[in-house]
Amino acid sequence: MSFRKVNIIILVLAVALFLLVLHHNFLGLSSLLRNEVTDSGIVGPRPIDFVPNGLRHAVDGRQEEIPVVIAASEDRLGGAIAAINSIQHNTRSNVIFYIVTLNNTADHLRSWLNSDSLKSIQYKIVNFDPKLLEGKVKEDPDQGESMKPYNYIGYLDYKKERIRKLSMKASTCSFNPGVFVANLTEWKRQNITNQLEKWMKLNVEEGLYSRTLAGSITTPPLLIVFYQQHSTIDPMWNVRHLGSSAGKRYSPQFVKAAKLLHWNGHFKPWGRTASYTDVWEKWYIPDPTGKFNLIRRYTEISNIK
Repeated sequence: MSFRKVNIIILVLAVALFLLVLHHNFLGLSSLLRNEVTDSGIVGPRPIDFVPNGLRHAVDGRQEEIPVVIAASEDRLGGAIAAINSIQHNTRSNVIFYIVTLNNTADHLRSWLNSDSLKSIQYKIVNFDPKLLEGKVKEDPDQGESMKPYNYIGYLDYKKERIRKLSMKASTCSFNPGVFVANLTEWKRQNITNQLEKWMKLNVEEGLYSRTLAGSITTPPLLIVFYQQHSTIDPMWNVRHLGSSAGKRYSPQFVKAAKLLHWNGHFKPWGRTASYTDVWEKWYIPDPTGKFNLIRRYTEISNIK
């Protein structure tokens, strides 16, 4: 498996599964979803608190640790840094970051996190072992460009008997697995990781995913395992498609009110053109090693010269 392939897999696996994982030992997921969270989000001008208003003082008093797991592939390391810095500055909770990366990226990441602006951050670097994917990822060189389906039939091959036996409606609207809140106690109790790995292995053996997904390895098993077993959260916690075009999809007022901004798509905020780069750049910390640079910076400098 090539290095680039592994890097992409880490990004998809870790971000899609764990872009934002919040957990309180005494707080179930249903309790969180029933309460309104009124504070601002991960990228934005106002502070956030991951705890519903009714339980905030109890958590503040106990200083319970809240884990946030995030991916950090080499080519998108600046995006991870900006997200970490934003979370750190916009929460009153005791947050610790579990940063998933490849071994050869760990030193680069560690030197960045040792910057003066980031020294107060609590974190643990988790080296991702590509061997964990053996037998769980199916590489298909003939697979075309990926698409972004909006229902189950776009992710799964309903011609396969194993899929049909699950009795899942093909027209069911898929949930967004890129950003979700998980009760980790229940996750462990129900062996969710084992369930997901089971379906990843079965796909390698039987080809259960839609061939239009071009290597997606996390969304289909999540849709299967959590079919009719999830609740919705306020969509302002995942204002997405900011990277789907270079133009501004949303109004400044809407972006300001968002709790979490998601630049999914081709146009990343560290690239040459993207929407609301000023909002993202507020939380970006320059790379002390000089390896990661904002592309538009070079364009601006060259234009000045």
